[in-house]
Amino acid sequence: MSTLWHGRFEGGPAEELLAFTVSLPYDRRLAGDDITGSRAHVRGLARVGILTEAERDDVLEALDRVERELESGELVFVASDEDIHTAVERRVTELAGPAGGKLHTGRSRNDQVATDLRLYAKRELAGIAARVLALQGVLLDRAREAGDAYLPGYTHLQRAQPVLLAHHLLAHGWALARDLDRLADTRRRLDVSPLGAGALAGSSLPLDPEGTAEDLGFARVFDNSLDAVSDRDFVAEALFDLALLGVHLSRLAEELILWSTDEFGFLGLDDAWSTGSSMLPQKKNPDIAELTRGKTGRLIGNLTGLLATLKALPLAYNRDLQEDKEPLFDSLDTVALALSAMTGLLATSTLRTDVMAAAADSPTSAATDLAEHLVAGGLPFREAHAVVGALVRRSLDEGIALRDLVAASPELGPEAVGLLDEGVAVSRRTTRGGAGPAPVAAQLARFAERLTEDRDRWEQ
Repeated sequence: MSTLWHGRFEGGPAEELLAFTVSLPYDRRLAGDDITGSRAHVRGLARVGILTEAERDDVLEALDRVERELESGELVFVASDEDIHTAVERRVTELAGPAGGKLHTGRSRNDQVATDLRLYAKRELAGIAARVLALQGVLLDRAREAGDAYLPGYTHLQRAQPVLLAHHLLAHGWALARDLDRLADTRRRLDVSPLGAGALAGSSLPLDPEGTAEDLGFARVFDNSLDAVSDRDFVAEALFDLALLGVHLSRLAEELILWSTDEFGFLGLDDAWSTGSSMLPQKKNPDIAELTRGKTGRLIGNLTGLLATLKALPLAYNRDLQEDKEPLFDSLDTVALALSAMTGLLATSTLRTDVMAAAADSPTSAATDLAEHLVAGGLPFREAHAVVGALVRRSLDEGIALRDLVAASPELGPEAVGLLDEGVAVSRRTTRGGAGPAPVAAQLARFAERLTEDRDRWEQ
């Protein structure tokens, strides 16, 4: 069996070695990027005179043919094709003859795969961003639809203060906006061409790294060949971005799961976006949200696994780096599916605002407003807190309506009772970024503007 390194070895590789080291089953998804990088490399070799124009054209034509064969499934892989780079080069050589044998001149699989993976990551992260933007769009739509609907806000999963539903939904939208920032930062940092770094030390040939970088659409060229072939920071960063995005999706999923229970009753699931039970006829299950929550563990594992692989690697390239692709591919696939599924789930669910309001209108939800009423009258907050806390305790212990206790309170009195009326507490939140009508209206405008800016940024 012929390999890319057969000249140095007397015999062929052991079957067990090939079985253990082969990466073609998963790195073949880099085929398009490998061909794109090879085209740029060939054009660069021709610019510096290493390939004649005729040889360049022959190899480019062969690359076009290989691309068509890959897309149609015609390309037949052979046992010696340990990775996509080997397979492409072998087939190009079969088609272009001696000119095809020059395809790898001045290039190593070390800088080749780093180039392929950066091209792939640039494109795929943009695809993830598009799905994030779609989910944010649904959050904005549902927030606008919510109008003045409100629900309990929670701390420690205990009812705290009422908040507008729009405010609650946009909280998830802003978290996703930070995810977009991180994806953009990672994409900017990975936008560096490693092509021309060779195996680790560059080349004695008159290569054109700047020209190939421009040809491939990279913003910058590597500065250090050792770093260029060994750097996988961009994979680790992407995995972190995807893991934290998964955590944000998981938090949203957890709330939708809780809201869809009979105990909360805040949300009704659409039939097309939920599942049933094989045994329990009455069930409607939020499987999308549950799987989103569960798969986040995989995303975290992919990140920690790669970091453990990278932590002790000496310069420059080591075969350990082959382990960068499967976690990246898996995380990208997982997040892409989760984003689309969660977008559909949220877009089609019924938000039961009447149930939300009933839960939020418990008199105790206005306890902070009672304390702030006392503060406005000059009482120190800590004393006001104690006064109201004592009234709440007495109401719960003695079964006396809080309204009656407030009316009879010498510190509060009848004028404070109106603070306990339905819908009053949420209307009193007035500070920027708060949960009341005026700040939420301003927030909706800011979020819509931010969403437009992010859409424009990612469409460039």
